[in-house]
Amino acid sequence: MRALKILFVTPEVEPFVKVGGLADMVGALPKELAALGHDVRIVCPAYGSVKRVGEWRARPDALGVDVGRTAQWARTWETVLPGSAVPVYFLENQDFFGAAEVYDSPWGAREDNDMRFAFLSRGALALCQQLGWVPDVMHCHDWTTGLLPVMLNTILRDTPLGRAATVFTIHNLEHQGYSPARVVNFARLPWGDFHRDQLVVGGEVNLMKTGLFHATKLTTVSPTYANEIRTRGGGFGLDPVLRFRAGDLVGIVNGIDDTAWDPARDPALPANYSAADLAGKAVCKAALQEHFALEVNPRVPLFGVVSRLATQKGLDLLADALPHIMDRMKVQIVLLGSGDHGLEGSFKWATHAYRGRFGAHLGFDGKLARRIQAGGDFFLMPSRAEPCGLTQMYAMRYGTLPIVRATGGLVDTVENFAQGQGRGTGFVFQDPTAAAIFNTVGWACATYYDRPAEIAGLQQRAMAQDFSWRRSAAEYVQTYGWAIERRTGRKPG
Repeated sequence: MRALKILFVTPEVEPFVKVGGLADMVGALPKELAALGHDVRIVCPAYGSVKRVGEWRARPDALGVDVGRTAQWARTWETVLPGSAVPVYFLENQDFFGAAEVYDSPWGAREDNDMRFAFLSRGALALCQQLGWVPDVMHCHDWTTGLLPVMLNTILRDTPLGRAATVFTIHNLEHQGYSPARVVNFARLPWGDFHRDQLVVGGEVNLMKTGLFHATKLTTVSPTYANEIRTRGGGFGLDPVLRFRAGDLVGIVNGIDDTAWDPARDPALPANYSAADLAGKAVCKAALQEHFALEVNPRVPLFGVVSRLATQKGLDLLADALPHIMDRMKVQIVLLGSGDHGLEGSFKWATHAYRGRFGAHLGFDGKLARRIQAGGDFFLMPSRAEPCGLTQMYAMRYGTLPIVRATGGLVDTVENFAQGQGRGTGFVFQDPTAAAIFNTVGWACATYYDRPAEIAGLQQRAMAQDFSWRRSAAEYVQTYGWAIERRTGRKPG
């Protein structure tokens, strides 16, 4: 396939602005695509909180953005993704992006999110026009960019940009972006050019639904999640749309940056190690036990948790199972996370109730997260729902065996342990219950104490997995090709 011109339009990009895994994807995938020879560029808002990593320069011409009653304007800042030559354009407009928040204010979701992200979509298209650069495909991310495919299908259909295909990635279907009907007029979209039922849910414009109907191709972040969101239980009300578009929906597992996440080189660790020499992992375990004021004992299995404290992540189930685990098993557990205040209180209580065996750091600390990934024997991830998940892949990269529920990307990345068969990279359970967590932790403990050779085999297989973006990038290039052929009627040469 010839080199493609690919534009990423996104609300987040690592290392400049990050709320979740979307930022990790957009910070890594374009670099892999560029390494394959493609011309990749990124557009993102210049929030008040954006980190000015590297050298930034302001483009000399103001950018006119055709939204609202009169044209709005943006200042465009240009830099590159660190470690690459991939251009990143940040759109600065104080009215829409001057505040620090990406999505939410201290009082909840910002009421002007519809207009803010309509501005982003139209601004990205205006920037292409200003640059005289017409992408072959525009890669849109989540509800924040749901209006961009509609813009190409209507007001820009007969312009050079109208030839561009769109690929719309669903990172988390639960967040859909509802807006009053005002956003249609604000974005200068003609109601008559498309059916209302392609936009509206419950009397409001649903920006996720809009993207799902109008994008050329759809992707999501794991094959299992692609199946789950087409069901009533996993579709959050949009499963009929996804069943309608099922032939255009592809599940591609997210990758990780296996250079940045490498236990042999990670500067955050007290000792480095590799699959060939795990001596440093024992040093990391001892340091982690000491950090959380646990008994420094190499023979006790240490379980780690790094997570947002939320019911979606199954942390309420872990809280319910915790007294039974601590009372009946000889284990240690460390936890890093924040979120639900009730869960924070439960885990804070546990640090006192099980002093020397359970430790919690309520908040976020990137360096400590890496030390938990490296120092643990097992990594707990009991999610009720997990579109893809990255931390289980980080854990396996670091030789820490994941214990996960069978959902979304966890199923697609963790192979269940098969005793005596030389198979598996972790422990998988089915039911989202405290009892299932208790039983699976008990299974992992029994294996740890009674079959250490099996644990060693699991570690070697886990560390040998290829979760790099190189694999996923090839699948995205294929999907881009399908989208371009659908849009233009011609296969890219």
